Amino acid sequence: MKEKKKKKNKKVLFISQEIFPYLPESEIANQGRYLPQAVQERGKETRTFMPKFGTINERRNQLHEVIRLSGMNLIINDTDHPLTIKVASIQSARLQIYFIDNEDFFQRKNTIVDDEGVEFEDNDIRTVFFTRGVMETVKKLRWTPDIVHCQGWMSALVPLYVKRAYNDDPFFKNSKVVYSLFDDEFKQPFRPKFIEDLMMEGIKPEDLASIQEKEINYEALSKLAIDFSDGIIQSSKKVNEELLKYATDNNKKILPYVDKEEYADDFIQFYDSL
Repeated sequence: MKEKKKKKNKKVLFISQEIFPYLPESEIANQGRYLPQAVQERGKETRTFMPKFGTINERRNQLHEVIRLSGMNLIINDTDHPLTIKVASIQSARLQIYFIDNEDFFQRKNTIVDDEGVEFEDNDIRTVFFTRGVMETVKKLRWTPDIVHCQGWMSALVPLYVKRAYNDDPFFKNSKVVYSLFDDEFKQPFRPKFIEDLMMEGIKPEDLASIQEKEINYEALSKLAIDFSDGIIQSSKKVNEELLKYATDNNKKILPYVDKEEYADDFIQFYDSL
């Protein structure tokens, strides 16, 4: 009897909070920039998304609106929010980046914190909008990812949405979700109304055990991401130990920190192991 061949994942969707050179270099921004290129160079098809923060200079980076993808409204807690999709290319990498934009959430001249370093109170609903904007745009692209790789806490709702709200959708039905843990903790807990804002058909109260009746801080939000992920990657040398323990205790497949410059092959092997 022939041994069944393990499926090789061909399409990888990257959802990243930061990507260099659009934002300054950081662990997330560098991985958001170089990992999709390396994965693409190894024969995979990729799509890459990030928020269109107001600090990103559209003219210098040659962003332009994709009219055929823009124009829909996302309803969050009974309020309509227009979704605009922009795109730019990193020519040297032959990489296209899609940007999720909205005037209320992403036009301010800062990313996560204001000029005084205080985190924006609405980072919670910005997270909901960014995540849902990516999901709806991928559907409009009629593109079916085998792997969805989430980088940065602003992508933490993706695993829940893929496994619950979009689990019957043909574009996400068979997608495996990978969540990267970075050293990127935020300090200001999300508002209690975050639970109402994130709700969609298919999500039940018991799905939100990690954040129900708790302070919705970085740890709680990350645990929610881990709950619905198929695999966890330790992407920073130093990460929250409690989260690694939580992933282990919940029998999640974990890729420990890869301490070398060429990490893409390890990541691809991890994708294929799922």
